[in-house]
Amino acid sequence: MHGINTIEGDFTPPAGRFAIIAARFNGFIVDSLIGGAVDALTRHGVDRQAIDLIWVPGSFELPLAAQRLAAGQQYRGIIALGTVIRGATPHFDYVAGECAKGLSKVMMEHDLPVAFGVLTTNTIEQAVERAGTKAGNKGVDAAMTVLEMASLLERLTAR
Repeated sequence: MHGINTIEGDFTPPAGRFAIIAARFNGFIVDSLIGGAVDALTRHGVDRQAIDLIWVPGSFELPLAAQRLAAGQQYRGIIALGTVIRGATPHFDYVAGECAKGLSKVMMEHDLPVAFGVLTTNTIEQAVERAGTKAGNKGVDAAMTVLEMASLLERLTAR
């Protein structure tokens, strides 16, 4: 807006390390999300040596790993990647909901960007589309979110 001070982040990475937590379940899709996230981070200046990849069994376990990493205070941001595909049982609702709630809690309690790069789709085809084909790569989107928020938080702290 004209005439007011505007503060926003950009995609310039602050110095420090970034973590990618990836769920092994539906790994053939998650691998594409990881590739997208790593590509986005490195294209924007994050050194590959400053990226740690941590594997967990499934998306339900992402929040616990994120909590442990955030508590260690060595990362500028965490990118959580997974895929939960709806089936014939309510399992999807529990896993997707608790994963989102848990990652959000980590972000707020640790004042740290945590990107929700977990695909929650009705079909495998939808997941494949969001992992690098028709609908882009949500791993890229999650990495860009972490970069922008890390930049913004740095600017807000400096005020």
